This record gives sequence, C-alpha cells and structure tokens, in this order.
Amino acid sequence: MERYSESERETEEIGAELAKSLTPGTVVAFVGDLGAGKTAFVRGMAKGLGIAQRVTSPTFTIVNEYEGGRLPLFHFDMYRLSSEEDLFDIGWEDFLQRGGVCAVEWSETIQKALEDCIKVEIRRGNLDTQRIITIRREENA
Repeated sequence: MERYSESERETEEIGAELAKSLTPGTVVAFVGDLGAGKTAFVRGMAKGLGIAQRVTSPTFTIVNEYEGGRLPLFHFDMYRLSSEEDLFDIGWEDFLQRGGVCAVEWSETIQKALEDCIKVEIRRGNLDTQRIITIRREENA
C-alpha cells in the first residue's frame, strides 16, 4: 500500500492508522533517509496505540519503551549497531516476547534478523514536506 503525506502531522496520522491494526509481537521495520519522518510515523503509532507519553528518537539509547496504551511500544534505532549479532546482545528476543510492538528505525542494519515484519519505507517527494510512504508485509526478509 502506498500513501502520501504533505506534512509531519499527516505522517503521524498514517502511523496512528496502522497502529490500530497491530497485534502483540508485531515488528514494524522502517527504511528511510535521515529526516525522512520515521520518528514522526512512530509518534503516530504511539497515538494509535493510546500511548500518551512523548515519543523521541532513541538514537543514543538504542531503545525507548512506552507503555500505558493498548499494547506497549518498543522504539528501536539500529543506526549504531554494526550487525545482527549486536541486536541479540541488547535483548531483542526479550522485547519480542513481551507482547508489544517493536518499531525499528534503520532496519537495514539488521535485515537478516527480521523474519516477519511490516516494512514501512518513507521517501521524500518533490517538495520538502512531501513523503511517499510504502507499507507492506514481509516474510522471511
């Protein structure tokens, strides 16, 4: 499915829409350049899950945890990881078993470890504020 966004708010709304259909253990893998809108999309997912906390990029912490909604949200930034092995060192399997949603920015770094996920690719459009958002299910990625 391809969606178009003209603003950060619209990107958040698309994220909120997707979140309403997510189930425990879902992994949402993001692909997109720096500043493309990955964190804005995750902010929308948090809203769609009913999470009231402020969502920020986990660039320096690797993972931010948000609870209080329909499902917990675990927001990962894999930019600083060098391989799939690093993923397991941070307790990836434990997060998967906790019954929440794992939102993974910079998923390209750990692509081989993502067996079944929803892939969200965010690309820039013709104008600075435009985004083209492609959402699809991937199995055995």
